[in-house]
Amino acid sequence: MSSETQQEAPATAAFDVAAFVRMFPLDEKLYSLKGDALRSMQAQTGIEDEEQLKKHILLVQAEAYTVVPFPCIRRFAFIETKIRSLEGYHQLLTLAKEREGAIFLDIGSCFGNDVREAVADGFPAKQVVATDLYPDFWRLGHKLFQSNQEFFPATFIPGDVFDPTHLAVTPPIYSTSSGPIPDLSTLSSLNPLRGHVAAIHASLFFHLFDEEKQASFARALAGLLSPLPGSLIFGLQAGAQTKGDQYHTPAANGSTLSMFCHSPESWTELWDGQVFEKGTVDVKAKLVTANYPGLQREGFFLHWCITRL
Repeated sequence: MSSETQQEAPATAAFDVAAFVRMFPLDEKLYSLKGDALRSMQAQTGIEDEEQLKKHILLVQAEAYTVVPFPCIRRFAFIETKIRSLEGYHQLLTLAKEREGAIFLDIGSCFGNDVREAVADGFPAKQVVATDLYPDFWRLGHKLFQSNQEFFPATFIPGDVFDPTHLAVTPPIYSTSSGPIPDLSTLSSLNPLRGHVAAIHASLFFHLFDEEKQASFARALAGLLSPLPGSLIFGLQAGAQTKGDQYHTPAANGSTLSMFCHSPESWTELWDGQVFEKGTVDVKAKLVTANYPGLQREGFFLHWCITRL
């Protein structure tokens, strides 16, 4: 997502991403890689020298910015190891060990950094499905991590999660018999996975849409989830103490950006009673203080996990 070549943000986005990037061009000073994140990127890319690794990441970032100028690309979110800090991550790894053929679906995969962390920690790559509206991001993931399909054999399915031919909104399955598991390598949409997915990860995604679309997307994911106890959906997104539109004023020029954010209480009410029958899932949701880069006010991330009982 380049500061010079800027395409329109997705029409479904709740805020104008292209306008955000016009206010905030690429800035190398935002780069910071150390600790576990540094060690992870060194291991994943095979580049040990920190300066060479930085140059490699900056080159991929610049190319990615020409695809769609998402703020998470600008602030190097793709080199962060966020999935390991989430409620539900250890459950995901337990499913890999205890449930034969468990399928892990990653929504809005971008470069695939989160699924690569899960694979590094033991989840079988051949049981991973990733999806994103922009297949160029997945291609750039192979470039970033210096891999190919043979080396990293996860299944990638491009598509719009609001397109019913890719992901239809269907009721959750409560019966344990949902048919044979499809061959992942033959999939052209997510729909054949209905009732078969053991774990779904969706981070930094829900807040891109208004309340109605967030609810619709939640129902679509619920239809994919396996009815077996322990199956889960987890992630993080921008959150708020009280649900509603949150307004952020960038320090650069005073322009205002908005996004619809759930509170822990409203997020719990959505999943337990609206998306799933009440009492059939356990919902954990909490706010974590976060400083949004380039904005004048403190904000929150909502960390959450929905587990079938």
